[in-house]
Amino acid sequence: MYKPQSPTQQLADYIEKNLDKGYTSDSLKFSLMSQGYSRISVEKAIELANKSIAEKIPPIKEKPQITYKVITEDNTETITTMPLKKKPWWRTLFE
Repeated sequence: MYKPQSPTQQLADYIEKNLDKGYTSDSLKFSLMSQGYSRISVEKAIELANKSIAEKIPPIKEKPQITYKVITEDNTETITTMPLKKKPWWRTLFE
């Protein structure tokens, strides 16, 4: 059964398609407002489009690694990776 979409949802779909094509949200906002859409409806549609895009992105499951590259005076490189581990703030008081 066909379920009609609200005008804001139609705008959000249009914005989402054009964001996938590479347009910026500012350029879409300007062009839609110059076509006669109100700023409030365009901003709500951009917010809806951003929410639906964010739902499609899978969450990051791996922790970031910090890599240090040390170059000495004789041009030798040392690369070290360290796991991301935070020190408690109170440890800085006693060190």
